[in-house]
Amino acid sequence: MLKVNIGVKSGEKLLVLTDVPTPQEWQLKSVEDLSDALKRSLLAKTVYEVAKENYPDCEAQFFVYPSVGRHSAYPGKEVEERMKAANVVIAINTYSLSHTDARMEACKVGARVASMPTFLPEMFYPNGPMSVDYYKVATETERIAKLLADAKEVEVHNAAGTKLRFSLSNREIHVDTGILTKPGAFGNLPAGEVYVAPMEGTGNGKIVVGKGWHPNLRRMMTIFFKDGYVTEIVGGGDVGDHLRRLLNVEEAKEPYKSRRNLAEFGIGTNPRAKRPDNILEAEKIKGTIHIAIGDNAHFGGKVSADLHQDFVLSNPDVLLDGKLVIKKGKLRI
Repeated sequence: MLKVNIGVKSGEKLLVLTDVPTPQEWQLKSVEDLSDALKRSLLAKTVYEVAKENYPDCEAQFFVYPSVGRHSAYPGKEVEERMKAANVVIAINTYSLSHTDARMEACKVGARVASMPTFLPEMFYPNGPMSVDYYKVATETERIAKLLADAKEVEVHNAAGTKLRFSLSNREIHVDTGILTKPGAFGNLPAGEVYVAPMEGTGNGKIVVGKGWHPNLRRMMTIFFKDGYVTEIVGGGDVGDHLRRLLNVEEAKEPYKSRRNLAEFGIGTNPRAKRPDNILEAEKIKGTIHIAIGDNAHFGGKVSADLHQDFVLSNPDVLLDGKLVIKKGKLRI
């Protein structure tokens, strides 16, 4: 990771970040979720120690901050300032900093940011998603990005009942290849996806998220969209209930409206990503697509929100301007 993905150089300032559960989360979260969070923080500490030992000419720092409670919530001014002062930021945390002003401002001043929310130690194991040949992943990812670059309209389906259509007109296509060696580079690790912000107001239809394809999702969940916004969530058990509270479709005011925005369309390209119930890994699985809601202002859209939540769909069909380019997860071109 330090050599290939990030390309750490002698004399650089390297910051390893992690978040820890708040007292309230200790009361409310399950033992399993708390255990995962603590393992993640201990892994971040290990990464810091490895960096310090292998790059003695670098200034390595380890910083712990309180959990912000959801993906894309602002982590605080101190975290932002520390990120901006570093050449390399490795964020091994429970809640993502990817779609925050803190991450964006750090990249603007040249920091290379590896965002690793919900990362698990086994992702480093042999045959895990971090052990892939990232140069090959980059080639495949760039190839798919070229297909999307000329598309104006996308339609996605799957056997579970997903049917969603939206526009990509005049939107920049982004690639997450795992190669973060240039100043200002940003991406997830593990990596392997093409992603884009659909045009606001154009999304219509529904996605059906299968059980097991989202953390703790034990019942199928259907999310309906009209004119670019979530209008209804059906099913999903406890996960659905939590999402219904977060989005509050009856409320037209903020922060609820922006949270309901159709924010992202992505295609996974990592052949060693396998785990469906960990979003960081699941959205990279080759043969899947993902749809996100909430913030898209940090990758080319117009909606700024305090939430960015992905939902992964398996074995999809993808049509670009009416032409079938992915059939049951397999690229046809």
